[in-house]
Amino acid sequence: MAAPVKIVAILVARPGKAEELKGLLSGMLGPSRAEAGNLRYDIWQDQADPARFVLDELYVGADAIAAHRQSAHFQHYLSQVGDLADRTAFVLDPVDVT
Repeated sequence: MAAPVKIVAILVARPGKAEELKGLLSGMLGPSRAEAGNLRYDIWQDQADPARFVLDELYVGADAIAAHRQSAHFQHYLSQVGDLADRTAFVLDPVDVT
């Protein structure tokens, strides 16, 4: 069985783009959560900086991430996000997870 893989992405909206970014991210919720290999897809907003969002994603394995990245909704997201935010993503393997 494949090990789960977590993605944590930090997105900081460009000036005046926070609501548009929030809308783009919200549009990813339903399709991403419906993917067969998705275990979690949550959006968080920083209390101290409302222009900062954190995506908390969990997949059953690397193949599920590859499928997610090939999906139409992810491709749409990629085509838009660069104009809306600076983005840093971390792809994480489990070390000691319950």
